Amino acid sequence: MKRFTGQDRSITDKWRPATLAVRGGTMRSDFGETSEAIFMTSGYAYDNAEEAAARFRGDRPGMTYSRLQNPTTDMLEKRLALLEGAEAARATTTGMAAMSAALMSTLSAGDHLVAGRSLFGSCRVLVDTILPRFGIQTTTVDATDTDAWARARRPNTRAFFLETPSNPGLEVSDLRAIADIGHDAGALVIVDNAFASPIVQRPMDHGADIVAYSATKLMDGQGRVLAGAVLGSEKWMNDVYLAYARHTGPNLSPFNAWVVLKSLETLDLRVRRSCENALKVATFLEARMPRVLYPGLASHPQHALAMRQMAAGGTIVALFLDGGRPQAHGLLDALELIDISNNLGDSRSLMTHPASTTHYAVTAEVRDQMGITEGMLRLSIGLEDPQDLIDDLDQALRHIGL
Repeated sequence: MKRFTGQDRSITDKWRPATLAVRGGTMRSDFGETSEAIFMTSGYAYDNAEEAAARFRGDRPGMTYSRLQNPTTDMLEKRLALLEGAEAARATTTGMAAMSAALMSTLSAGDHLVAGRSLFGSCRVLVDTILPRFGIQTTTVDATDTDAWARARRPNTRAFFLETPSNPGLEVSDLRAIADIGHDAGALVIVDNAFASPIVQRPMDHGADIVAYSATKLMDGQGRVLAGAVLGSEKWMNDVYLAYARHTGPNLSPFNAWVVLKSLETLDLRVRRSCENALKVATFLEARMPRVLYPGLASHPQHALAMRQMAAGGTIVALFLDGGRPQAHGLLDALELIDISNNLGDSRSLMTHPASTTHYAVTAEVRDQMGITEGMLRLSIGLEDPQDLIDDLDQALRHIGL
């Protein structure tokens, strides 16, 4: 198989994100196809027995089994690494497969993890319940309090884990400061960057060691497939992550990899348009509602920090109503254009009530720590005309008396 000349890092290092999203990692067969091929194969044939043995030993390049390697998935991984500014990437079946793989491959019984308390609901369950079952100690902190990370360190702290902006409260954490504290303790810094994407924020540029994604969100961005990704250094990927992936099998299918590859071609356009729309919608909502959080608004508590480490305010807006769940559900039920859905990062605008959906599995006490009230709604802004979104929200707000 011939590799497209764009694979040469001396060439791709000159490309900007929009170009990388279209051409990065592309590989062509002898047919010279312009659109990436889907290699729907589980295994690979070898010219002779020694070739097979050499590949398994790692002495010769080549693929052995699609649970670990596949040409289509390989193209996706290379493109993601280029976009993120990482040395290596591995694609996973889901975002939660990426989060759990990044943590489980890094941590062992007796190790200590410090995590931001504001996480996606399943990530909090992973930190609070699943990791401790394997003898891993965990501490959660206010991720916006830099000093809290320093106070939480122990001699056995091996990793920091955080989301910024957080899900769903849009808390913004100082990546550089937290990375410096983690590295001083000898800990790897792992960041869930699903809310931002590499178009808005590249955590490794601010000191993070490992970045994990739900590629279901902005990277596919059209509600079609589940996917995830873990990115880091070549050394960490080969020495730590690879054995975990080989023997537990969280690897993405070729078809889903191809779908995400095609979606990445429009990632820059979609994310930038959604961010523009989100700022317009958030500005409207701020004038109509008791409380609105959006990193791009000057009223956001960490607005200045967000604008230092993010290229835009993101695509998510958090809304807070004083009337609790009845009023929040009433607004959802009054929507005519925006869909009620717990997904996000879609081309369609979506809204959900976190307390009864995405964070239902965590306790009321944990939801309270995370600032998830019964009147909170999470709005994911898509690609519609922003005035149509504003009109829909306006009529829904009037329906509930606002």
